[in-house]
Amino acid sequence: MRLLGITIPDDKRLEIGLTTLFGVGRSRAQSILKEAGIEYGKKAKDASIEDENKIRAIIEALTLEGDLRREVTSNIRRLKDLKSYRGMRHMRNLPVRGQRTKTNARTKRGVRKTMGTGRKIAEKT
Repeated sequence: MRLLGITIPDDKRLEIGLTTLFGVGRSRAQSILKEAGIEYGKKAKDASIEDENKIRAIIEALTLEGDLRREVTSNIRRLKDLKSYRGMRHMRNLPVRGQRTKTNARTKRGVRKTMGTGRKIAEKT
């Protein structure tokens, strides 16, 4: 099954397989399947062409994948241009939503190596 140019894994349940699309999580995948009238546990390889067309029709009405990525990046660019607090945090590659940075925040800031005291050991004479 291919949706929006992305291949949905055949061996996974549709509820999980739909999450490979950018912008679709578990709850949105469940709402799509509920609207289409398809069981959550059905695997992608077991879905009929009729089921696939129902899912495709619902998904095409949503903003997903490339359009959603463009929208998110333009929102971040707008915050940076305004020089808002959130925009400045994005520019400096720091956490945006109020997390602490004295410790943790390693995914944003990267791994830091400890230096110790920086003094050389004195030689014995």
